[in-house]
Amino acid sequence: MFKRREFIKSLGLSSTLFWGLGSTALGEGIAGQKQSFLNRFSPIRVRGKVSAAGKGVSGVAVSDGRSVVHTDQNGEYSLISSSDREFVFLSLPSGYQIQRQTNGSALFFKSLRTNQEEQQISFDLVKSTQSDENHHFLLLSDTQIQDAYEADQMLSKSIPDVQKTIAKINDPNIFGIGCGDLVFDRLELFKEYNQGIGATGIPFFQVIGNHDMDFGVRSDAGTAQTFKGHFGPTYYSWNRGEIHHVVLDDVFYLGVGTKYIGYISEEQLAWLEQDLSLVEKGKTVVLSLHIPTYTGAVQRYPDRDTLGGTVSNREHLYRLLEGYNAHILSGHTHFNDNMIMGHVYEHCHGTVCGAWWSGPICFDGTPSGYAIYEARGSELRWTYKGTDLSEEEQFRVYPKGYHPDFKDYVSVNCWNYDPAWELNWYENGIKAGSPEKIMALDPWSMELHTGPNLPARRKWVEPQLNDHMFFFQPNSTENLVLEVKDRFGRVYSKKV
Repeated sequence: MFKRREFIKSLGLSSTLFWGLGSTALGEGIAGQKQSFLNRFSPIRVRGKVSAAGKGVSGVAVSDGRSVVHTDQNGEYSLISSSDREFVFLSLPSGYQIQRQTNGSALFFKSLRTNQEEQQISFDLVKSTQSDENHHFLLLSDTQIQDAYEADQMLSKSIPDVQKTIAKINDPNIFGIGCGDLVFDRLELFKEYNQGIGATGIPFFQVIGNHDMDFGVRSDAGTAQTFKGHFGPTYYSWNRGEIHHVVLDDVFYLGVGTKYIGYISEEQLAWLEQDLSLVEKGKTVVLSLHIPTYTGAVQRYPDRDTLGGTVSNREHLYRLLEGYNAHILSGHTHFNDNMIMGHVYEHCHGTVCGAWWSGPICFDGTPSGYAIYEARGSELRWTYKGTDLSEEEQFRVYPKGYHPDFKDYVSVNCWNYDPAWELNWYENGIKAGSPEKIMALDPWSMELHTGPNLPARRKWVEPQLNDHMFFFQPNSTENLVLEVKDRFGRVYSKKV
């Protein structure tokens, strides 16, 4: 047994603040209510060991989602938790295998028994057979299945494409990230989602999305119970090679209907501050969440409410990421956007389901698909892979006259563009110029998604402005070639 005061200190609350809450917020002279508040949670001491092949592993971060401690030279740790915590999890160190649950998702946590004041929770790691300094990971956002047809589309089309990519990469250290909206409100379809993820043969780390939540509860705190039952904690971290990975839950339920905003709770920010405290400045941190912290849609549609499409308190997250080579990976929007904001590069990805399984593209013209990331030491490279398309397909060219708003121009959608990319067109082998980037709609999306009856499966889908459309007027259409070079020097060309 141990004293309650020790438990209070472990929560990061000063005695002045905690007891002041009892006398001010609860009112003087209502000791019964104050006692009820204080007794809501009871302290739990957790001891354990992190070992591999029977030998303790030192310096491993272990957490209950509130406190972060590290194993000593013998691999042992001690953590003061409480009965409001659900899991004890570790930040898997580099050089060890990512273990899988039976559903295919990563296993890095154990349930906390909230009725035991003292308990033992240990973790056994398995050393990787090959260095993970260089590794790959796939990011799949918004599989978002809502019925049997969409589950079949995922299982019969998307997953086989992912399997081919995994086989082609042939990296024993490859893993996946499911970036939220794994299902579309039908939480019973987690079964089919798990079936698809399990078939890939690689471990997946899961992110909770706004369509993965238990709605109808009274506050945000109760929205993740089904998700947790399948996948474990909603925020956590792990390491591969020189890369530190983090997952956060940025969908905050408002307690009414299905209303939510993009917001990162103080509990998570405080946890992240501890998590990053032993990550050396200058390292690469990859942070995955569902709702993007920021997108170009704020400028494209300035009159729209952005509370559900961006993270309101993002500046506080950015401050925690200062000093790191930070990449934020997100989904949610069903468009592709790359935003570079000082030390933060945010990748908002196109989706596996495209425009909600209503055709081959998202509503900005990005193909239905997923992202492939490659880590070489601390350097990160990436590409976007369209389902049933070659990795060489990085842009789409529309002939002159095809775009109804730019009839005198050849139009190009280069969906994974950022300012480090270069686009040029050549006439008879001679460079003729660089297309102009103009905020516009994708003409194919206009064709597929415009009108009260289109698309047939999702009549509410409409084409969306994007920042990766380009236009040019060639002098000649003979031997006309468009060449695109990405930020890594990879060159893609296409004859118009």
